[in-house]
Amino acid sequence: MPEIIDNDELSSQLPTRRLAREIALRAFYAMEIRGCSVEQALFDPLIAIDGAPLPYTSRLLKHLSRYREQLDALIREKVKKWEFHRIAIIDKAILRMAITELLYFPDVPPKVTINEAIEIAKKFSTDKSSKFVNGILDAVYVEVVQGKIAMKPLSKDETTE
Repeated sequence: MPEIIDNDELSSQLPTRRLAREIALRAFYAMEIRGCSVEQALFDPLIAIDGAPLPYTSRLLKHLSRYREQLDALIREKVKKWEFHRIAIIDKAILRMAITELLYFPDVPPKVTINEAIEIAKKFSTDKSSKFVNGILDAVYVEVVQGKIAMKPLSKDETTE
């Protein structure tokens, strides 16, 4: 379960994209547990900071929702020796966010995406999660570099932060 952090403390200490990723993680966790919509999670007073979501958080969550089936299929391919339903919700959310950035956000360097995912896993998940997340994301990135998985072009409305 994500650690509870004071929103003022959180917003004053993190760079904007890291903060946006962490809020997206909290919102996605709420969506998974409660079955609520992106909008409900984004405006939840326990998740939102200062009422309005950060644009990058909204962008990330919209892509997560839109491409969830494809993201999950890709994760399943990489964890053949592990049952998908046994992966921790937080780890799935981190993987989905990072793979979303790798495939759909060409404005974010892949190494930054992977590094951020590892750091978020260290902060919000188990001791072993960062290695697990790193292994899956490295495998996905190798396939992106090899051209086995194509980065998807964004439409104009998807590129705005």
